[in-house]
Amino acid sequence: MDFSIDDTQQMVVDTVRTFTMRELVPHEDEVERSGQVPPDLVEQIRNRAVDAGLYAANMPVELGGGGLDDLTLTMAERAFGWTSYALQYIVARPSNILRACTGDQISEYLVPTVRGERVECLAMSEPDAGSDLRGMSCRAERDGDEFVVNGTKHFISHADLADYVILFATTGIDAPDAKTPGRSPRKLISALLVDFDTPGVERVPGYNCVSNRGYHNLILNFDNARVPASKLLGEEHRGFDVANEWLGSTRLQVAAVCLGRADRALSVALDWAATREQFGQRIGRFQGVSFKLADMRLRLAQAEMMTYRAAWLSERAEMTDADAAMAKLSATEMLQFVSDEAIQILGGMGLMDELPLERIWRDARVDRIWDGTSEIQRHIVSRDMLRPLGC
Repeated sequence: MDFSIDDTQQMVVDTVRTFTMRELVPHEDEVERSGQVPPDLVEQIRNRAVDAGLYAANMPVELGGGGLDDLTLTMAERAFGWTSYALQYIVARPSNILRACTGDQISEYLVPTVRGERVECLAMSEPDAGSDLRGMSCRAERDGDEFVVNGTKHFISHADLADYVILFATTGIDAPDAKTPGRSPRKLISALLVDFDTPGVERVPGYNCVSNRGYHNLILNFDNARVPASKLLGEEHRGFDVANEWLGSTRLQVAAVCLGRADRALSVALDWAATREQFGQRIGRFQGVSFKLADMRLRLAQAEMMTYRAAWLSERAEMTDADAAMAKLSATEMLQFVSDEAIQILGGMGLMDELPLERIWRDARVDRIWDGTSEIQRHIVSRDMLRPLGC
């Protein structure tokens, strides 16, 4: 494995860093104060991202995307991670699930989303179904050439910026077969493309979150919403097959963004330790501080290798669920450690909003929850180890 950056990758990283510092960072303090990204700023950032060739960088060139390989994309996500998620997410990387589009779905959803003409969001979580996705109760019942959708989804990120949702709902029950005696019937899940102007679909404000101010979550209510069967994404009852295409890539994205946030937190702490004086000398000379810096760098390097390894494997279509889980687990827990230690080095100033550390610290908390909790990641890894042994 060779993770050295070639000239093309360095150019991409430099372009993202320049864009982030010029177009995103200047707005982060205002977004933190207001909890909003004004619509005109959203439009401005999106248009400039399209002009810079950064929009939909994860999508193939033939679809109008940037066509970045997985390792280069991960490096770019790390550079975006320097600033707040509410801003960097506007430079969209459409869900890889959309690659499952077929027929008219390609021209109606996939291509316009890659171009920035449409924006998607994804709905899986429910009030009573978080980590247990098969526990979802939102249902889509077949009625001729339509599905009738009823139920509620919550924690739907950036649904306020989207005009359609990739909805996961139960569409039936899978009865146990003779090969699995004693197994309870399981709900079958399907994925649907649902426009927000569909009658019976309602978006309402979600919860106020301590993490990622300005990046909103919404609640979606479905009341006898009729969705054409042509909007079925992938095969009926095979929604988890489609979801698996998405979860790995988003876990890599979360891991990469955590690397970028940790880069910034460590740089602030390092600068403080090298210049701040107490007891007649710079505090970086005290082992109580310098050892913290060493541990922060060590944990960051370990998470970097785990994340880049997973991206390298992904590009070769060899990344397993366990590889993606280990990348997310290592990077998210590393960021919590690095941001907390950075604040400890700065003392009281680390918690003041004049510096980005308190934001990074707050934002880091949700990374160990969304896209699969740390406990779920450990479950995935342990199952990957134990199944081959018949356990």
